[in-house]
Amino acid sequence: MDFNLTEEQLMVRDMARRFAEAEIKPGAAEWDASHKHPADIVKKLGELKMMGIAVSEEYGGGGMDYVSYVVALIEISKACASTGVIMSVNNSLYCFPVDAYGNDEQKRKYLYPCASGERLGCYGLTEAGAGSDPAAMRTIAVRDGEGWIINGEKKFITNGNVASHCVLAAVTEKGKGYKGISTFVVDLENTPGFKVGRVEEKLGILASGTAELVFEDARVPGDAILGNEGEGFRQMLTTLDGGRIGIASQAVGIGRATLEEALEYAKTREQFGKPICEFQGIQWKLADMATELDAAELLTIRAAWLEDHHKPYEKEAAMAKMYASDAAMRASVEGVQILGGYGYCKEYPMERHMRDAKICQIYEGTNEIMRMVIARNLIRGR
Repeated sequence: MDFNLTEEQLMVRDMARRFAEAEIKPGAAEWDASHKHPADIVKKLGELKMMGIAVSEEYGGGGMDYVSYVVALIEISKACASTGVIMSVNNSLYCFPVDAYGNDEQKRKYLYPCASGERLGCYGLTEAGAGSDPAAMRTIAVRDGEGWIINGEKKFITNGNVASHCVLAAVTEKGKGYKGISTFVVDLENTPGFKVGRVEEKLGILASGTAELVFEDARVPGDAILGNEGEGFRQMLTTLDGGRIGIASQAVGIGRATLEEALEYAKTREQFGKPICEFQGIQWKLADMATELDAAELLTIRAAWLEDHHKPYEKEAAMAKMYASDAAMRASVEGVQILGGYGYCKEYPMERHMRDAKICQIYEGTNEIMRMVIARNLIRGR
């Protein structure tokens, strides 16, 4: 069993690390305080092929594998969790379904701009009354001549306030539950009847916009549908599996930043005549953080490896997302505790890490849902 990354994967990781340290980390606190979308950084990530890592070069991407995606996203998220989730959503929730289910014309029209970083994508699934239960979806798409008319509102959409493109789930046949859901790819900049609604005020990931998408008799062309009618729910499940690998990577990155900063502080902060890292109580906190984060990273890389090799990975993605987000949250709480009063103040980034870590336990499927997914696979014999 070889745990070593390939030369290409190491190259991608090191490139992401250098870029994150030089270009992202210095601005992270300011973007958080101002709620500013880091547009220039996103553009540079596109130039580095980070916004469509696993998309082929033909369609504007990097032509790399999902393990490379994981190690790159960890480094980006370590510097700024907001930038990490912007990158994750564009890769996992927008580029993946368009690449997997779109035809050649759709890929050239809708995939290339976002995979290359020229534009930004988002994923329109969640609604006010349809989060963990997508069958309760109320957004409707009705055929009208050669096109479709869409009505409905999507809630809590990452990148929604700045995205130019959206993969959108809507009901195309009422009364059929999951089998009546279809997926569309929508050019938001050129869709009459679309507008951005409320932009949420949040606890964390403040440089990442979270918005309502409002469709009022919004007209999209007939070729906007991905695959066939009624295939949306199946497409959604596979897309979310990959998305969970992205969020697990984001969580590992947050946890790594927390551990590094807690360790550095513990080495320099003195109490009772010696550095606090020499006290067993602090050592145990650091040891637990390091162990859990290593386990989380290995779970995440395993899920990505399975996806790369076209093997089932639903359970493994759920495990990675659940465990990594819980580990990041525990690490951030302990990180604040190690820094004491400084950990509670904005002078240090530790309090930002704790705010950012919490959402990883909620989006891309709550950790309660992750446990249901894992258990369902176990019961089925996986």
